[in-house]
Amino acid sequence: MKTRLATLRDQLAEGLIERETPLRLALLAALAGEHLLLVGPPGTAKSELARRLRYAFRDAPLFERLLTRFTVPEELFGPLSIKELEADRYHRQTEGYLPTAAFAFLDEIFKANSAILNALLTLLNEREFDNGTERVQTPLICAIGASNELPEGEELSALYDRFLLRCHVGPVSAEGFDTLLDLRGTRPPEPPLALRLSRASLDAFRTEARMVVLPADVKALLKALRTFLEGQRIPVSDRRWRKIVYLLQVSAWSHGRTEASVWDGWLLQHCAWERPEQREAIFHWYQERLGTLSPSEPERFSKLVGALEKQLELEKQSRSQARNMKGQPLFLHEDKPVTEPEGTRRKRGADKEPLFLAPPERHSERTLGGKGMTRAEIEHHFNGHYNYNRHAAYVADENNHYMEPYRFPPMMEPTRYSAVHIQGRERQVQELTAEVARYRAGLDAQVQSITTVVEDHLWIAPGFSRPARASLEQRQAHAAILSARLEKLREGFQVLPQDAT
Repeated sequence: MKTRLATLRDQLAEGLIERETPLRLALLAALAGEHLLLVGPPGTAKSELARRLRYAFRDAPLFERLLTRFTVPEELFGPLSIKELEADRYHRQTEGYLPTAAFAFLDEIFKANSAILNALLTLLNEREFDNGTERVQTPLICAIGASNELPEGEELSALYDRFLLRCHVGPVSAEGFDTLLDLRGTRPPEPPLALRLSRASLDAFRTEARMVVLPADVKALLKALRTFLEGQRIPVSDRRWRKIVYLLQVSAWSHGRTEASVWDGWLLQHCAWERPEQREAIFHWYQERLGTLSPSEPERFSKLVGALEKQLELEKQSRSQARNMKGQPLFLHEDKPVTEPEGTRRKRGADKEPLFLAPPERHSERTLGGKGMTRAEIEHHFNGHYNYNRHAAYVADENNHYMEPYRFPPMMEPTRYSAVHIQGRERQVQELTAEVARYRAGLDAQVQSITTVVEDHLWIAPGFSRPARASLEQRQAHAAILSARLEKLREGFQVLPQDAT
């Protein structure tokens, strides 16, 4: 099926300039039984896309109509049957009108008035049409709506919601303008009948697509998108979420996959916007999540690694009081380790010189009120009053030294950590290392899948693989740096001083 769809897609795209994305979305919408809204100025090949899409299927009549505020139901659904009216029955002749079409192109769709709106809503959503007293099934595969502007007014919101896929179509760019000038009025391509899809094969495909599984990462992607859209105040109805899920299933099954992929999520940008400028924000959000369970994962890893690095540095710089072999805390006294926390030391004056006690024969309170005497004062005292030539002996006598109580400073050394503490730190590093390893494995798988999935994807726009690969490779480099930092952390915690006990 994938090869067949790729051939159909490429043949239908012949002669179109810069319309790869809307054409792909149109074909995907038809496969999923959904509708596509093209928003853009006149003359941008919107109707041509619809006309070409019909040729992807066999026996697929197209109905086209330009709507205005004055469009009446007869123009869309067919005129009333005169014969039926004569028999007092209300019945429309629908052949050749919207109720019998496989494809529809409704230009200026939001010009629809209240007279046709309800019938149009039922036909688009339920594929049913009320013809008089009878509700009939319609063969509609896909409708393409076109508009120069977005709907205004609550009465059109339900109609807007019927278009799951939305795409803004602008004029050809400057790069494609030369190609536009060289176009000749050739007949649009018509794929051979053998290549086209039958109604039976389409029905079988749709049934099989519903068996495609949504893995955990795709569900996480959708949950996160819902949260993001709520934050951006972009409403998405429950009905649209269910349709989005089926669209991802169809995308996967069209490639023969039994599981949807996060790469199928590229389509989300064309399903969730209310205004065209919101598409870019949704696409940017999607790109940020590639290869991650959460866009905050790299930031979270960086914060955790940084916190552990700070903790390691603190523990390396930490100092604790030393202890002897008996476990007694040690203190420093005259640069020597002692176990007593308190003792005495020489009291010193303002000039840091040691002080002395006053001579006892002269002063009963030898400390002089805590002031003591300096060496110069002792010399002067002895020489002046007693002509005492033995002042040197007085100074040398420790009993004359002015001593004060002193609490010895603790003897500090690098903190020693218990084996349990170090093992706990190593376990933290190991757990984070394992998380980063899983993150890196996810990135590696995503990079590999760019070649196997993205570059050969039926619906992703050409060229997306280059920025996707660049983004993922940038994250791979960042993750490799994180792993290297974690290895240094592991080594750093291992060599912390360890308590022998």
